[in-house]
Amino acid sequence: MIKKNSLELANRIVELRKRLKLSQSELGHRVNALAMAVSRWERGAQSAPADICVLLGNLAGKDECWYFWGKAGLSSDDVIRVLAKGQKHLPNIPLPVLQVVAAGAEEDEKKKTSLIAIPLLPLFAAADSEGGSPHFDFNLVEPEGMLAAPGVWCPNPKLTSSLRVKGDSMEPLLHDGYIIVVDRGQKDRAKLKDKVIVAFCHEYGLVVSRLRRVGKVEMLVPDNREHEPVSLTHSWRIVGKVLWWVGMPDSATSF
Repeated sequence: MIKKNSLELANRIVELRKRLKLSQSELGHRVNALAMAVSRWERGAQSAPADICVLLGNLAGKDECWYFWGKAGLSSDDVIRVLAKGQKHLPNIPLPVLQVVAAGAEEDEKKKTSLIAIPLLPLFAAADSEGGSPHFDFNLVEPEGMLAAPGVWCPNPKLTSSLRVKGDSMEPLLHDGYIIVVDRGQKDRAKLKDKVIVAFCHEYGLVVSRLRRVGKVEMLVPDNREHEPVSLTHSWRIVGKVLWWVGMPDSATSF
């Protein structure tokens, strides 16, 4: 059975090839692959590997490149950082204009004493078995609103965003519907031990959980013991550390 994600990638490759008016052989030549390999990708019989997705992104241009780069495990943060350091060495990679509000401005002493505008994204981090939003690249999601917070609460303003929690696996700390603020600048696993983080894999989408080490194995361990922990395999990527959260009281609660 062909998985939904593989079928989506297959369709996008077909659409790209037809838009470029290339045969399977010609597309294969562009990405250093055989026509038979292109055929397998387009049928969903085999997923295009990460290095091929990078090349497909280069061919796709600014309107579609992030989709293919995302399939290679790259975020816009990764690509922009590389381009900023050496764009002259990557002349064929287009840099799209991102229509996304920045989380903050200059990181000076004045800003630390002022309010920071944090984008509220229309995304969910799962705290249940159903899975969360299928997006890990926050730069490509249009905010639905903004939160204001003291600058001292946001060590990396430009890499700070907020999203909602879905589910009860992090209760009593985080409840369904809470808004969590995530710092994408904090991804060092050694410094995130026992911290609440947001992680992503294509199978589960965005997930909020606690990072723990059990022996030599890293695990995503829910605070709610009714939910099972998940091994943090190579298919997972750390999105960022949860800095703080906002929760509305239950409607039945009296003040």
